[in-house]
Amino acid sequence: MRHHIQTKSFLERGGFGLLALVALIIFVFDVLPALRLLLAALFPGGVFNPDAMLSALSSRSALRAAQASLETALWSTLLALPLGTAMVLVLGITDIRGRRIASFLFVLSVMISPQVIALAFLHLVGPASPILNTLGLAPEAGSANPMLGRGGIILVLGLHHAPLVYVVMSAGLKRIPLAVTEAARIDGAQPWRILTDHVLPLLRPHLVSAALLAFVAGIGNFGIPALLGAPVNYLTLPVLIYRRLSSFGTGMIGDVSALGLLVAAIALVCVGASQFLTRKDGVHLEDDAPVKPFWFLGSARIGVEILVGLVLAVTLVLPILSLLASALVPSYGMALSFTTITLDNFIEVLARQDVTIRAFTNSLLYAGGAAFLLALIVVPIAYGLIRLMGRWRILAISLLEISYVLPGIVLAIACILLFLKPLPLLGFSLYATPWIIVFAYLARFLSVALKPVLAGMVQIDVAQEEAAAIDGARLTQRLFGIVLPSLLPAAVAGGLMAFLLAFSELTVSALLWSAGTETIGVVLYNLEEAGLASQASAVAIVIIGVVTITMLILDALGRYLPAGALPWQCETDNELRMSTKPFHAPARARTINQLEPKPALGA
Repeated sequence: MRHHIQTKSFLERGGFGLLALVALIIFVFDVLPALRLLLAALFPGGVFNPDAMLSALSSRSALRAAQASLETALWSTLLALPLGTAMVLVLGITDIRGRRIASFLFVLSVMISPQVIALAFLHLVGPASPILNTLGLAPEAGSANPMLGRGGIILVLGLHHAPLVYVVMSAGLKRIPLAVTEAARIDGAQPWRILTDHVLPLLRPHLVSAALLAFVAGIGNFGIPALLGAPVNYLTLPVLIYRRLSSFGTGMIGDVSALGLLVAAIALVCVGASQFLTRKDGVHLEDDAPVKPFWFLGSARIGVEILVGLVLAVTLVLPILSLLASALVPSYGMALSFTTITLDNFIEVLARQDVTIRAFTNSLLYAGGAAFLLALIVVPIAYGLIRLMGRWRILAISLLEISYVLPGIVLAIACILLFLKPLPLLGFSLYATPWIIVFAYLARFLSVALKPVLAGMVQIDVAQEEAAAIDGARLTQRLFGIVLPSLLPAAVAGGLMAFLLAFSELTVSALLWSAGTETIGVVLYNLEEAGLASQASAVAIVIIGVVTITMLILDALGRYLPAGALPWQCETDNELRMSTKPFHAPARARTINQLEPKPALGA
């Protein structure tokens, strides 16, 4: 009892100010935008008028857009779910080679912004495709691009969100204890029976969670429907919101707030259900190692590796080659050859065009500044959540997720509502300034930057802090002297993850940019809209380069981070060989001491 009282006083000592800071950050970046959006939808013009909201939601264009959003999200989820799950199982339970590289490349495809992926597939097929023209396979001139419209949106959304399913399912697979598959192997079960009878039932909550998250991502996606649907007037809800606000200005703020609230409600319900399912799955590792690959393919391994290569080719390699081919020809539609290849488009966007140069600079400054600020604040936030919040921690962490699970277009509307008028007491407005974009980035990616730090915080032994407190160290001394050195790599990784997602995003900045504050995602979209496809492709290739370099830096930091901090982390081939060996149909009488793999039991 005495030890409990000492620990409680240690946790409370000097912690009120930090708790107040954490509560303020949660309120400003998550609760306040959501409340402001709700007020704008229910009180258009400052007067309670739910009929106006219902009228906006029941309009013919809104119903058509809602139907388009639901059907593209649903069908793309049905494509992403089996593809992402198959990749998890192949890379997680079989002995194929190059699993770490395959995992990195597969996740890389979802880290590339949606409008870049949409542009790549748009240029990959159709009569003007440089690759198809080079191969002599291009459709007849003047024919429609098959990627435009409902089918193209579903295909690209499905391929783009399959890695999202992979990340969720991979986390679930890592929560299955090794003892589950070990016991089945001792009992003589074949690999396919272990998969169907033991692994898949335990993954069922994560399977539903992955489906819900892929569905939410499809509902809120703006870049892919904007590039593939808007040209043929196939509008989803985010695109309809963008069109109304960009065409009619703030006079439509009540209507678009109602539409945004509808999108937000769908997203929050799905994400809430997802979190409930994964928290109630009942699987806990405790001190056991996670499941290891147990399906040794033998002669079939080469065939499975070829299939994995084909998936990576379709989701990443072919789109990048499509963009590169489009960027290397003088004008879109020309065949790529030694006589037509040119670097003029890269020179144009990187050295001649002021707007493109300014957009790259702006994106680096806005995304980099937001990432730096997030890296500074996530350690004290994580400390307050883990050490000081107690039973309120779950609620606080759930509130921190609001701005991330809100579709970006909805968060942008909330930011406009918050900062359109001058700030109270200060007398100036953030609207049409870079600071509104930075605020939106801070709000949207705070939970992303926080995740690796939270994972590290729970692993820090409180005994070190207790000893320092007994020695007279104040909270700030303990925080900077003990906690910060341990969490610094995780804070840097969290900041880099935020930068990775913010650098080329379009969904948030599409409504928040103004003359002089263009981001590179906005410029890429405008270049494509203006018919400058080759220049847009050159911008996209540079964006992919920046994203890839950032992911490689993060991967190099992986050894200093808590397990699971990076979504693409998995065993290398050498680690796999050290931890497990093939298991050849054991007899039921064999004991655990005779069973391979012995080293994995102590992993």
